Amino acid sequence: MASHFKALVIDDERPLRSVLRTSLTSRGFVVEEAGSAEEALEILAQREFDIALLDINMPGMGGLEACRQIREIAPRMGIVMATVRDAEADMVKALEMGADDYVTKPFRFGELVARLHAVLRRTDRTKTPQKVLRTGNLEMDLEKRSLLRSGEEVRLTPTEFDLLALLMKNEGMPLTHAKLLSSIWGAEYRDELEYLRSYVRALRKKIEDDPSRPKYILTEPWLGYRFQNPVAT
Repeated sequence: MASHFKALVIDDERPLRSVLRTSLTSRGFVVEEAGSAEEALEILAQREFDIALLDINMPGMGGLEACRQIREIAPRMGIVMATVRDAEADMVKALEMGADDYVTKPFRFGELVARLHAVLRRTDRTKTPQKVLRTGNLEMDLEKRSLLRSGEEVRLTPTEFDLLALLMKNEGMPLTHAKLLSSIWGAEYRDELEYLRSYVRALRKKIEDDPSRPKYILTEPWLGYRFQNPVAT
């Protein structure tokens, strides 16, 4: 399944890089290693990769600055950041710097692979833009601007439709509060958190079986929201 995907593992801990290389290779990835951000940038200037796993805490150039520079070099490559737990501020910064997703250390290998595949699906360069999005019992027609839930039409306001469309297009990806607010309402709304929450509550009432226990629009604590396919979890 992933035999053609090239991954670059960027971490200053050699033993961890070795474990990740062996494990990812066993899943069909072609893996290269970099022991620092500086080394990674040199490698990326010479070769293309489909995805990078980048540690946020490294000596020399830190992971956040590395993420920013990597995104400039490889704008369409997937980037997954590895962070320590309870570092919400760093996670937000990582996503704002251009990371596609993050995993927290110590991470489970199964979770890591799932996150890598989710990013690869989203950044697949061969995909054509979808006109109809289908997830679980939801079907969204982007041209007709209509939403069906189990075959029944769900009435959405224009803003609700745009917000849900953005979330569904980025299925499996965490989107920060600021990203959602600026994308839907404009840059001047980046700090209007309660504004976003009110729209998410309204959407959950319309698409979730139990809005108090959402299966589609999941909260990423301190960060934002992630749209998830409940069938795939």
